[in-house]
Amino acid sequence: MGSQHTGRRSTAENALCDRLKSGLCEVFANRRCAIGIAILAPIVFTTVLAPVIAPHNPTETHMGAQFAAPGGEFLLGTDHLGRDLLSRVLYGGRSSLVLGFAAAGVSMLVGVPLGLASGYLGGRIDEGVMRLLDMLLSIPSLLLALLIVALLGSGLLNAVLAIAVVYTPRIARVVRSSTLAVKQEEFIKAAEARGESRVYICFGEILPNILSPVIVEGSIRIGFAILIGASLSFLGLGTQPPTPDWGYMISIARDHLWSTTWYWLWPSLWLGLTVFGCNLLGDGLQDVLDPKSHVSKRP
Repeated sequence: MGSQHTGRRSTAENALCDRLKSGLCEVFANRRCAIGIAILAPIVFTTVLAPVIAPHNPTETHMGAQFAAPGGEFLLGTDHLGRDLLSRVLYGGRSSLVLGFAAAGVSMLVGVPLGLASGYLGGRIDEGVMRLLDMLLSIPSLLLALLIVALLGSGLLNAVLAIAVVYTPRIARVVRSSTLAVKQEEFIKAAEARGESRVYICFGEILPNILSPVIVEGSIRIGFAILIGASLSFLGLGTQPPTPDWGYMISIARDHLWSTTWYWLWPSLWLGLTVFGCNLLGDGLQDVLDPKSHVSKRP
């Protein structure tokens, strides 16, 4: 008996490994996914290892001359306070990436159950949830985030909550539409006939069959969340100084556009590449997971 159980377990593990290998091969074979990963991997890697890689303290002032050109001790130059721009760009990515991933994660945690409940239960629950989400969707994304941050106060945590509120309706609507398409399938009818609970049907039967659009939507929202987070920091409502942040660095650089090119170039370049890489990866995942889908992805 023990050997049979071990044999079945090893067979299941081998099948899972084969599926994972096949999926990874498909992801890397897709040109958009490959380019997106090639862009994001070094950015995420250097950002996570910023305490090890950064040559200087990102908040220490007067380490060099103001607006020093790239080269020598300061590979990307210095800012108006003589701080090392390379260190500030590396550390600035930490708050931007944390904000983007955290906001997208919270919006998924809230939007997925809302979309499942609305699509599967229907009736008044569906009507009430959809009207609330439509009300939030009627407000432009950045304006809604600004309104929420103005009520809660500035800071990284409040920015995460604001952006999560902005993107929860979009994720919920994607999940709802996918749920409506799946809930008429025979295996759902069979689960209902067995007397399974609604919670099990939603999370045990429907969700595993709609993971593809959920994963794609979540990956796309990470890039948009980073962009809105940078916009909030640009306006002084996101990450607060002296903590480095790409959006805040670009905001301060506005006053020194004619003094130096490097001050605004590096954080803008890192931010643009990150958002571009996230969008490319999301598009590629859509091609891999749902090649027949051509849903427009708007912020």
